[in-house]
Amino acid sequence: MQPSTTVAFTGVSVHDPSVIKAAETYYVFGSHLEAARSTDWMNWTRIADGVNAGNPLFNNVTAALSEALAWAQADTLWAPDVARLDDGKFYMYYCACKGDSPRSALGLAVADKVDGPYVNKQLLLKSGMWGEASPDGTVYDATKHPNVVDPNVFRDNGGKLWMVYGSYSGGIFIMEMDPATGLQKPAQGYGRHLMGGNHARIEGAYILYSPDSKYYYLFVSFGGLDANGGYNIRVSRSLNPDGPYVDGAGTDMATVKANPALPLFDDASIAPHGQKLMGNHQYVLASGETGTALGYVSPGHNSAYYDAAAGKYFLVFHARFPGQGEAHEVRVHEMFINADGWPVVAPFRYVPLSKNAITLSADVSAADAAGIYKVINHGEDISAVIKQSQVVTLAAGGAVSGAIAGNWSHLGGNKVSIASTDGTAYNGVLSRQWNTNGNAFEVTFTVQSKAGVSLWGARMGN
Repeated sequence: MQPSTTVAFTGVSVHDPSVIKAAETYYVFGSHLEAARSTDWMNWTRIADGVNAGNPLFNNVTAALSEALAWAQADTLWAPDVARLDDGKFYMYYCACKGDSPRSALGLAVADKVDGPYVNKQLLLKSGMWGEASPDGTVYDATKHPNVVDPNVFRDNGGKLWMVYGSYSGGIFIMEMDPATGLQKPAQGYGRHLMGGNHARIEGAYILYSPDSKYYYLFVSFGGLDANGGYNIRVSRSLNPDGPYVDGAGTDMATVKANPALPLFDDASIAPHGQKLMGNHQYVLASGETGTALGYVSPGHNSAYYDAAAGKYFLVFHARFPGQGEAHEVRVHEMFINADGWPVVAPFRYVPLSKNAITLSADVSAADAAGIYKVINHGEDISAVIKQSQVVTLAAGGAVSGAIAGNWSHLGGNKVSIASTDGTAYNGVLSRQWNTNGNAFEVTFTVQSKAGVSLWGARMGN
């Protein structure tokens, strides 16, 4: 009898998790000043929670950040980002927002250690100053100017420091930062517009450079964050950190915005754009599987991490779950770069193959890949509908049948291609991922079309 494999997870609730690694530990910082740490991406320990005097990330945060909270007319903080700069210190880019309007403040605090305590430095940007001049000198216009929340600070391949930010309102913006001070460089106003506008439901920007493809990837979330909001993760790319960013169809994402002639939060105008990596879904339990059927509701507001030593990419995000209302937890999935140079996301949460009781090869041969799969078609819509898995067979001879008809090819190096009879080509990657319902590592595929539709497949039986 083969030894059994036991995999354990310790979950944590951190909304809008932004990741940083320090001293061999991964930290995530999120809204409401929540924070947690992990050494393995699987088991998390909460280290902070709540905008109150007892939060250890600050010495009395409500007093320390009183200027931001007062401007935003708020009693909580939204999604922050933490970066380590040249002086070795940790810089937290925090933000506060009124919530029912884009009246927000974005500021900077500094600490010697990643887990604080952080000391406020100053505010960087404000928004929502109705009838008054904005940082670019013109009167603030919420359809064109940003809501100054959701910052992400990153270095480009040449070492320059940038901050991308924004939510709804005028969209996503980027500006160059000074690595010596952590502040924005002068005379930029709000920076350069990258995406969105007219209150389009686009937020949670995060940029990651790939040394493999040489592209910068701009991740965002479309839709609303609650369980009925249809939140979903999308990506576009550029050869330059400050854009322009385009999708697989070549659309400049700066042109993707809501139609002002339509009702507020017009999703129909933006849904066809960007490569949709994941949205609402659930795998139907197969024979022999147990437990609550795996799936996510409104996954989004991600960060991303490249492990240079391992050559691996990770997507870090929060997710809600079918039938569980607004409860949410952090999830981490491995990512890959497909043959077209786009990120594709593994269908199940990350568990290293080394956890298996017996040695498993990371290589997936054509013979390994042939079989019957549960397949999620993520589509390109923004919808509260939870997409159920459908059965698809990849035959050993190369035929595809079931919910998708066509042909498939093993391209070597775990690369796979599926061509459907409607002429759509999907390119992606095969891998072995841990299926909690099956209590085993199973062969999976993750593929994506030029139009930005992602398919996830999990073979039934390991």
